[in-house]
Amino acid sequence: MTKLTSKEIVDMNKEYTFFSWSNQGQVNPIPVTRAEGVYFWDADGKRYLDFASQLVNENIGHQHPKVVKAIQDQAAILAFVSPGMATEPRGLLGKKLAEITSGDLKKTFFALGGAEANENAIKIARQFTGRHKILARYRSYHGATHGAIALTGDYRRLPAEPAISGVVHFLDPYCYRCPFGWTKDTCHRECISHVEEVIQHEGPDQIAAIILEGVTGTNGLIVPPDEYWPRMREICDKYGILLISDEVMSGWGRTGEWFAVDNWNVTPDIITTAKGITSGYVPLGAVIVREHIAKYFDSHMLSAGLTYNGHALACATALATIQVYEEEKIFENAKTVGKYLGEQLEDLKKKHPSIGDVRYIGLFTAMELVKNRETKEPLDLSALKNFLVSNGVYVFNFKNILFIVPPLIITKEQIDEGLKLIDEGLAELMDKQTV
Repeated sequence: MTKLTSKEIVDMNKEYTFFSWSNQGQVNPIPVTRAEGVYFWDADGKRYLDFASQLVNENIGHQHPKVVKAIQDQAAILAFVSPGMATEPRGLLGKKLAEITSGDLKKTFFALGGAEANENAIKIARQFTGRHKILARYRSYHGATHGAIALTGDYRRLPAEPAISGVVHFLDPYCYRCPFGWTKDTCHRECISHVEEVIQHEGPDQIAAIILEGVTGTNGLIVPPDEYWPRMREICDKYGILLISDEVMSGWGRTGEWFAVDNWNVTPDIITTAKGITSGYVPLGAVIVREHIAKYFDSHMLSAGLTYNGHALACATALATIQVYEEEKIFENAKTVGKYLGEQLEDLKKKHPSIGDVRYIGLFTAMELVKNRETKEPLDLSALKNFLVSNGVYVFNFKNILFIVPPLIITKEQIDEGLKLIDEGLAELMDKQTV
């Protein structure tokens, strides 16, 4: 096979393939040829520190040899059979998920990604409860398929409308920009009482489920107040509403726990997940339900199906990934290095007036850049992002929010490597724009 140049790779990709969420004429992708650990390289041999874990899914780092070997071994034996058949990796993974999830979460429906997981969570919730409406937050992203994009509250939903019916959105626990006008010192937790008011207006007996990201991801990495998840559990129990935790991005050690909701000792009725379940090596999503929901479908048809439900290769990959999490104490590293990263970000905030807020839990971390700390006017960070990428630190952003979400295997020294350039970029490009 002839080796293509960087330009040939990029030109061919742009000519013949679509890129997500992009004006196709303006995309400028990096032509990646290999990766290892917390780094990847382009076709010209330039190395990048992956401060984004690609799409916050390379939790164990790139090309982990144990997982690569598991993929090779499974592919040599059995890559795929019909979802109506039973396989060893499918059964073992279902059992493992029942063991690592909290409470009586028990049985799993497998999909190929987060959007498919949320699509099937909608079906399960509606079939189990006999109700139609689903409540979700405005600052949320649950996927781009027809039902998942309806759950999504952010700007990506609008071009896809009309989507499925019955989805109602409510406001978020965004403490830095409280939609109710409070500060942390004056907060009355309207972000919680507001949800119950919406339920009353929509009819409690009409609502099948409330779906929440464990910690809000791409809409700004919003860590909820400590009482938020416990109160959501209480509200759902009060009205017989199912509570769904979307752990596609916030799961698998990203916050230092198996799932973000575990930080608040809450057992949801359904967990949806993907990304870190295989660290992105092979596509896989999962819908994990509590035992009483699972038992309902022992005598009622589960009207849901996918060609790749229980895909043998994907399930074997997930089992190997989970084994790496456990054997190499990946989550412990996420907590330790995450604490260090949080401390460093607080120091950067003291140093740089362009940083309005920093948010972090485990290695789920972001900084919000503003022109003025009093008005909190957002600051365009395009120049900073370009500076970082050109200097070999790969990051992604949402508007004025810069994410720092590296693989969970990262060291303090590698954190310092990236933060040094962020420090320089803030001083050279961002602080000069503040007032």
